[in-house]
Amino acid sequence: MQPSITTQTMALAAICQALTLVKAVAKTTDVDQHELDTILSSVAILEAETPEDIYGGSLTTLQTGYKVLLQQLGDNPNKDVEVTRYAVAVLALEKRLSKSGSNMAALGKRLQQLARQLEHFSISDDTMLASLADIYIECISTLGTRIQVAGQPELLKQTHVQHKVRALLLAAVRAAVLWRQAGGSRLHLLFKRKQLVHEAKQTLNRLPDTDT
Repeated sequence: MQPSITTQTMALAAICQALTLVKAVAKTTDVDQHELDTILSSVAILEAETPEDIYGGSLTTLQTGYKVLLQQLGDNPNKDVEVTRYAVAVLALEKRLSKSGSNMAALGKRLQQLARQLEHFSISDDTMLASLADIYIECISTLGTRIQVAGQPELLKQTHVQHKVRALLLAAVRAAVLWRQAGGSRLHLLFKRKQLVHEAKQTLNRLPDTDT
């Protein structure tokens, strides 16, 4: 994949959206099901004609992510500290993953199994959420310090919620893979921040506002 500021921005928006959903799942059951399904489905899409196809062929479902990205990278002083903390951890995990041949091989096998499961279950079915969570535990979480997710203790004790949180963290790592493939790096976040912000604003201007 050629370096692309558009794809880099989309990948960061997807990371932000996945992590915003992590926050929501950990604190409340009120999440947008379509956004959830789109983000989770991206994990199973290993080959796509365009980067947009990874997220259902339309960036509309990533609108929340683009807005959060602008909040995080723009001049707004009210940054979301939780999203920042999660994003730093996710990018670090993906970097370690890219350097671990054994974990990458195991991940590839598990994702092939996941694709076969999707022939029988929807992505947000309990069976699929459990599989996604298992993939995250087996292939990702062992690579570094585990991400401590803040939320309601009574929710985080529920197995279903734990599965959903880990599935979303896996989706965030998948987006981080796309970020790296499109040429993204820590230096890009430092030196191309204005370009990323401009691209996010331009994308949002082209999308229909789903809040109205």
